[in-house]
Amino acid sequence: MPYADIPGVRIWFTDTGGDGTPIVLLHAASGTTESWIYQEPVFTAAGYRCIAYDRRNWGRSEMINPTTGNPTTGPAGKPGSASDDLEALAQHLGLDRFHVVATALGGIIGLDYTVEYPQRVLSLTVSSSFTGVQDESYLAVQKQLRPPEISNLPITLREVGPSYRAINVAGTARWLEIEEGSRHKISPEAAQVARSPMTYARLEAMQTPVLMLAGQADLLSPPAVMRLVAEHIPGCQFDTIPEAGHAAFWEQPEIWNGLVLEFIKNHPA
Repeated sequence: MPYADIPGVRIWFTDTGGDGTPIVLLHAASGTTESWIYQEPVFTAAGYRCIAYDRRNWGRSEMINPTTGNPTTGPAGKPGSASDDLEALAQHLGLDRFHVVATALGGIIGLDYTVEYPQRVLSLTVSSSFTGVQDESYLAVQKQLRPPEISNLPITLREVGPSYRAINVAGTARWLEIEEGSRHKISPEAAQVARSPMTYARLEAMQTPVLMLAGQADLLSPPAVMRLVAEHIPGCQFDTIPEAGHAAFWEQPEIWNGLVLEFIKNHPA
């Protein structure tokens, strides 16, 4: 079975294999490995090796009781950081350098990992993400952006753009099905945090090539907000996806995939 045993968790992952440069895909809080059905075949056809995984507390990954070594839904020791889990997975798979492609909450992890392990990351793509920046000026914008009226909307309305919902009922239903089975019920102490708080200063020291993508109809991470962060990353490439909401990679995969592939091919191993 496609599990990687790393400290405190058995990580469920998929790996297309082959000799191509690896791309590691980091899913949203509303997703799992199943979310990448429109990316994996396209990226593989372009010659890349695609690796996706269910993060700790998501999907088919299993928490491990540190005393018994068995899967558990109860306490499983210190959760650590998602970046350290990614590094443990990279070591398990024998990865050297790879591209990181991330969306939403995955983007927060992708930024943290790239800052902490820059020697690993050939390029980073961050799509539709809050980014995790903790500077007061940015947090004030986030607070203004997410009043209760937005936060209390059903998740499909918050995350899937209106154009997609109007014309693709089946696709919206599949997205929601994945979302409903994505997250485990956990206690607050089981939640992971970044290795270090993300700040503009940390971003300004980055040397890794970064692409930031924003859905033009994203209620949660609109272009203007993502651009605030992009402006603090040296040489960051920024683009938008027309009509797409927070799930831009799912709603407009042809456009999204094209932008990502064009970017990463310019940053080979």
